[in-house]
Amino acid sequence: SQKSQAKKKKERMNSFFSPSRAGPKPWPNRKKQTNKSAICLCSVSLLAVLFLSVFFITYSEIPKSIFSISSAFSGSVEFPQCRSEVLSRALLGQSFLLYAPHSGFSNQLSEFKNAVLMAMVLNRTLVIPPVLDHHAVALGSCPKFRVLSPSEVRVSVWNHSVELLRSGRYVSMGDVVDISSLVSSSAVRVIDFRYFASLLCGVDLETLCSGELAEQSQAYESLRQCGYLLSGVRGNVDGCLYGVDDDCRTTVWTYRNGGSDGRLDSFQADEKLKKKKKIAYVRRRRDVYKALGRGSEAESAAVLAFGSLFTAPYKGSELYIDIKKSSGVPEVKSLIEKVEFLPFVREVMSAGKRFATGTIKAPFLCAQLRLLDGQFKNHQESTFTGLNQKLESLSLKSPGPVHVFVMTDLPESNWSGTYLGDLARNSTKFKLHFLREEDEVVVRTEKELASAAHGQKFGSIPMSLDSIKKMQKHCSPQKVSNVQLYVEEAVCSCASLGFVGTAGSTIADTVEMMRKFNACSS
Repeated sequence: SQKSQAKKKKERMNSFFSPSRAGPKPWPNRKKQTNKSAICLCSVSLLAVLFLSVFFITYSEIPKSIFSISSAFSGSVEFPQCRSEVLSRALLGQSFLLYAPHSGFSNQLSEFKNAVLMAMVLNRTLVIPPVLDHHAVALGSCPKFRVLSPSEVRVSVWNHSVELLRSGRYVSMGDVVDISSLVSSSAVRVIDFRYFASLLCGVDLETLCSGELAEQSQAYESLRQCGYLLSGVRGNVDGCLYGVDDDCRTTVWTYRNGGSDGRLDSFQADEKLKKKKKIAYVRRRRDVYKALGRGSEAESAAVLAFGSLFTAPYKGSELYIDIKKSSGVPEVKSLIEKVEFLPFVREVMSAGKRFATGTIKAPFLCAQLRLLDGQFKNHQESTFTGLNQKLESLSLKSPGPVHVFVMTDLPESNWSGTYLGDLARNSTKFKLHFLREEDEVVVRTEKELASAAHGQKFGSIPMSLDSIKKMQKHCSPQKVSNVQLYVEEAVCSCASLGFVGTAGSTIADTVEMMRKFNACSS
């Protein structure tokens, strides 16, 4: 009966939560446990262990940025930034395109070029992001259909951007790459991320850039809430945010590419991968203007937020963006030509030329050897083979030692036992040159980049005199990362004896592009 079942349940509960379990003093008549109590205790204990195991496994799979933001803003959340009067006053009626760069600098530069195209096609002001630390944010693998969701990538990038501001290491992409030709020709409208965040989040620029973002401060909380909004974790906000959740697993963005809109893309997950990973994704080619431009649901949103904008050719198609085939559209064709090569700012190029002429002082070969990261560490032998063949050919033509500039992720202390170690010992035939982070040319260039602050000079929303002064005074970085890499690439663009790069490396692609456009002599 229900009464007897309730009585038994009460007895079991009384047994488990007995006061004898809370203190050392035993109660009378409780010296022996019944079999039912023991079974109940074991069952509950097993369930507790199972629950904790599942929780910690699940927790470890959740990006910490997502977890912390979700817990910080649980429950009902309002976004005062999205009130119409706030948007119109702060953003002057403009609409913006935000995206989430990731991985190394070369990948981030490639994404920036794609973002410029997207902003022009969709008639939006591009928010210029910072240069992220190398692999601070990783996407995953598009060919394997294993990537973070766009909202996860957006949260991670926002959190890392705030950390760069707090640590005085914030460097804009516009500080490193010369975008003056894009802005001066009105090919695209841009705004610095710091100014954008200040306007939308209501955080004073001085506070934003001065390192005063204490975790318990109102400014820090405002930025966290802004990041929560712009990540789209809780979905879109009418008139304010439209988060693009279509990624490389389901979508290849095109533009005015005949009647291909909605068609299946030529690259799909093969049957073996579908069965092994239980993949149900279907990739379709979609016109980005029809989906996100005029007349779409996204049109009214003040901010259109993408996740990754990285793409690359793969098995006869593109991983995510295939707009370059739209070169028949005059304005798109012109912009594609402009963004194909975006040079480093003059401080970087001058440093590379100075090292080539003042330190190497001879014709030289550049060898870019990526040996440790990801897939490359398993292909060291093939990478060295290509370099060996090139050097042997040059040795036959040169009476003296062949000068070689080496840029590699393998520390000099680990060269012993490798082909690089052999080259270093063979000083009669080869003379190796390389840069260290502490070298004068690198240190000097870092100071010059911090002082120049090129990224602060561009913006489509007029800044008040007060805001300009605050940007100039408080927003210059205390430290600029990746400078050694920038100067190395500039040096390689000046290598008159040629260039040997690592197959599949985006760094090699960047150097090849610099050499194609004669960056060293221009």
